[in-house]
This record gives sequence, C-alpha cells and structure tokens, in this order.
Amino acid sequence: MSPVFAHGRLRLYLLKLLDEAPRHGYEVIRLLEERFQGLYAPSAGTVYPRLAKLEAEGLVTHASEGGRKVYSITEAGRAELAGRGAELTDLEREIRDSVSELAAEIRDDVRGAAGRVRSEMRAAAGQTRKAEASSFADAKEELRRAKLEWKEQARQAKAEAQSARHQAKEFQRIAQQVQEEVQDRFSRGDWPKGVWEGISDITAQLGGLVAGTTHPKAAARAAGAGRAAGEAGETGWADAADEAARAPEWARDADGSGDPGRDLDRLLDRFRDEIRDAARDHGVTGDQLAEARRHLSTAAVRITDVLNPRREG
Repeated sequence: MSPVFAHGRLRLYLLKLLDEAPRHGYEVIRLLEERFQGLYAPSAGTVYPRLAKLEAEGLVTHASEGGRKVYSITEAGRAELAGRGAELTDLEREIRDSVSELAAEIRDDVRGAAGRVRSEMRAAAGQTRKAEASSFADAKEELRRAKLEWKEQARQAKAEAQSARHQAKEFQRIAQQVQEEVQDRFSRGDWPKGVWEGISDITAQLGGLVAGTTHPKAAARAAGAGRAAGEAGETGWADAADEAARAPEWARDADGSGDPGRDLDRLLDRFRDEIRDAARDHGVTGDQLAEARRHLSTAAVRITDVLNPRREG
C-alpha cells in the first residue's frame, strides 16, 4: 500500500484542520480517519509528536480544557498555510486519489482472499467427495467379500450335510451286511465267530466316532481285507471286513476256550475296556455320547437277535 502522506504533507494538513477550528489531539485523529473514509487511521504516536513540533515552531498553540490540550493555529501558522495554498490544493487532490487507491487495493486484497477461500473450499469439497467415494467403494468391496464368504459357508454346510447323509446311509448298509453275515454264520453253526466279528465291527465304528481318526496301518489292513475278500468271492462281506479290519487285535481273534458263554463274557469285558480307553484318551462330547448310545443300542439289538434268532420271528 502506497504512503498516504508524502514527506511534510501531514504537517500541512494538520495546519488546515486547526485552521478550520481549534481541536484536541483525539479529534484530529478522528477527522483524519473520516476524511479517508475509514481507510486510514493515524496513530497517536504519529499525530501528537507533529502537533508538539508545530507548537515548538510557533505555528500552533494549545490551551487546557477539562484536562486535555486543545490546539489552535497561530497567525504564523495561518501565514505559512496561505503561502502554501497551491501545495494544499495538490495535497487535497492527492488525498482523494489516495483514498481511491487505498479502496482499490483493499478491494483487490479482499477479492484475492475471497478467491483463495473459494479455491480452498472447492479443494476441501473435492477431497470430501473423494473420501466419501473411497468409503463407499470400501464398503461395497467389504459387502462383496461378505457375500462371497456367506456363499462359501453355505456351500460347505450343504456339502457337509450331504456327506453326513451319505455316511449314515453307508453305515446302515454296512451294519445290515454285518447282521446278515453274523446270522449266516449262526445258521451254519459258526455263531461264536459271527458274534466276535459283529462286536469287532461295532467296536471299530464307536472307536472311530470317539477318536475321530483312522490309523494308517488300520486303513492298510482294511484294504488288504477287502482285496482278500474279493479274491475269495465274498462280495457281500468285503465292505464289512473293511470296517472290521480297523478293530483291535483282540476283536479279530476268533479262537475260543471251548466254553462259548465264558468267551462271550470275556469278549464283552474287552469290548467295554476298549470303549472306556478311547473315551479316556480323547474325551467325550454331548453329541458323541448321543451317537454312542445309538450305536450301543443297535449293537445290543443285533447281538440279541444273533443269540435268540427266534426273536426276529
């Protein structure tokens, strides 16, 4: 911003204001601000030292009114003002021009500041839109991943249900084959061995249920039993032998003591010990207990039917 008063011009304008009427220092400051339409307000540190210098030069004097100095122009001051009339005219024109220039500079400053504010607001709005778009895209992607995960979980649940139904049907088929085989052995007079093998099959089923795993050697024995049964032509017994091969050694031992009743008691004791050991080693859940109860009930019915074939009739 260009200076309002060139060198020595403020001194001349103070003489003009005091020539209009006596004034105290604060009134001089207020008049200067009014003449410049509020665009220029000189400080007390600018005005009072100049008034004191004019007084020292004999151009102004002061009187105290209510504790304040009221300055008045002297005859010497009026003489200097009259001698500088043309300069005063130029000064008043310059003041008008300065006011216009100051107003234009202020308008430019305000316009520039407003432009910067608008630019910053547009940039902030753009960033906000980008952030909202990014958040929306993230939420959309998260929803897409959630849908895929839900679909995969539903697919796995469906596959597990189908597998469970298949296993249930397979177990029923194997159990039926075991029962038929035991009954066949009984009809041929080989009922002790049939009972042993029937209990071996049920033991293998319950052992697998509690432990949840099949030992690799047992799987190999099952495969070998399946191949041997196929070579012997016993197609119906092959699947049952596959399951029976998973049973412990004592369950596959068909040799008796010659006392079938005593052998059956011993067999049942070994059967009970096998199940207790599996439960102790691996633990038992509520679901496993319910499943074990079902298998034990099935085994009891089948073995009772073997021992009392007339019951079927």
